[in-house]
Amino acid sequence: MLFTFPPTLPPSPASRKRRALLAAALIGCLPLRFAHAGADEAPRLMLAENYRPGVPLTEYWVSEKYDGVRGFWDGKQLRLRGGDVVAAPAWFTAGWPAQPMDGELWAGRGKFSTAVSTVRSQAARDTDWREIRFMVFDLPAQPGDFDRRLEALRRLLPIPRSPWLLAVPQQRATTHEALERLLERTVRGGGEGLMLHRGSSRYRVGRSDDLLKVKDHDEDDARVLSIVPGQGRHARRMGALVVETRDGRRFKLGGGFTDAERENPPPVGSWVNFRYNGLTSSGLPRFARFVRVRNDLDE
Repeated sequence: MLFTFPPTLPPSPASRKRRALLAAALIGCLPLRFAHAGADEAPRLMLAENYRPGVPLTEYWVSEKYDGVRGFWDGKQLRLRGGDVVAAPAWFTAGWPAQPMDGELWAGRGKFSTAVSTVRSQAARDTDWREIRFMVFDLPAQPGDFDRRLEALRRLLPIPRSPWLLAVPQQRATTHEALERLLERTVRGGGEGLMLHRGSSRYRVGRSDDLLKVKDHDEDDARVLSIVPGQGRHARRMGALVVETRDGRRFKLGGGFTDAERENPPPVGSWVNFRYNGLTSSGLPRFARFVRVRNDLDE
């Protein structure tokens, strides 16, 4: 089997349409709406950087990092990070507030695959959705900094008729040592990690140190550019993936795959999640190994 693919992909029709809408907004043809999603555009979300010791923790709130699918309630519809409308049963979102809510569609610790298969299905059963909770961690359209938005969120939720709609529990961070102990307890209990949210931060679209993810390992996502054929024991199947992170770093990802995953590798253009241990002198992930395909991410 010969794996040869172009190093880059042309933009999809959906991507071209989003870019056209953005361009039109910038020249004044359309209003560019903060944090809201139109019929074909992705919600503009606040994204996290990785935590490093030395951050002034007393400025932050800390919560569990839920291993699910990022969801955005625009006041009328529930959307995924890429803009797709979630085909949730009508009862799931009935009576939800008209104000936007940012959160995670979560099936419980260790059930990432369950969350993905349910949330991305166009014909999910009610019994599947009974497993899902929408863990809300921010109110993007609420005025003020995160301290004030958190106060508003705690007044808004929970709603008795929607017990699956919950505010993410938050507590004040203190020291690095306390954060490490909390991380250890969370991971030992099956959790993925922690999140830090700066109390004085506005809802700022994109990545910044106002929102930080804390894990017991380094982790990132990358897009598959091409597939490298294997040799020796892996002859006639995948040997490695050539991937590119969001900040433009390209490298071969060859560790962490099962034989079945090498027989049926992630397709070119898909996003994969990988773990690593720090960076090399050239800035590339050290000891990178594959974790899973990010079916919850769009381009």
